Amino acid sequence: MLQRRPGGWEDAFVGFVGSAHATALLTEMFEAEKPAVRGDADILEILATILARYGAATDAEIVFDTVWQRIELPEPSHELLRRLRASGLGVHLGTNQTLRRAAYMRAELGYDDLFDVSCYSAEMGVSKPEAAYFQIAVDRIGASPGEVLFVDDTLPNVEAARQVGLVAVHWHMREGLAALLERFAEHDVVLATA
Repeated sequence: MLQRRPGGWEDAFVGFVGSAHATALLTEMFEAEKPAVRGDADILEILATILARYGAATDAEIVFDTVWQRIELPEPSHELLRRLRASGLGVHLGTNQTLRRAAYMRAELGYDDLFDVSCYSAEMGVSKPEAAYFQIAVDRIGASPGEVLFVDDTLPNVEAARQVGLVAVHWHMREGLAALLERFAEHDVVLATA
């Protein structure tokens, strides 16, 4: 929820399958990748099958690298993480990712240095919004569920986290960081000044 794909997801596929099929391919891919997000399948095999169905001639690995590995953590997100840490708070990552993308986020984006504990779904064998995902995550963090403030841009994930006992808020990056800071304040999270 703090990172983004410049240009958006649909636009990323236009060059591979044309504008008439980009949205349909993306919708199909997000559903088909669920086993890979749990670590139960190879994302490149899934992507290759879907690309072939849409008549794309580009190799799945090139498409994956071009689309899924073109993400960024904008400076305001970096600043927020710094302020959270400066406030003495633990900063943890909870994300649904394939093994391939998780490795990229760790190695290329340096997420292991940004977060105290990282919970990548494919490494855990479960994904949000499964209750087991949140139970494993709080165990890794070493906290009780009620001590964890979980922020996510997908409402079913927020609702599932609440059912497990986490304090959870729904927020999307397009709302802006000011809205997130307001939600933090509602839960008595006060950040160090910038």
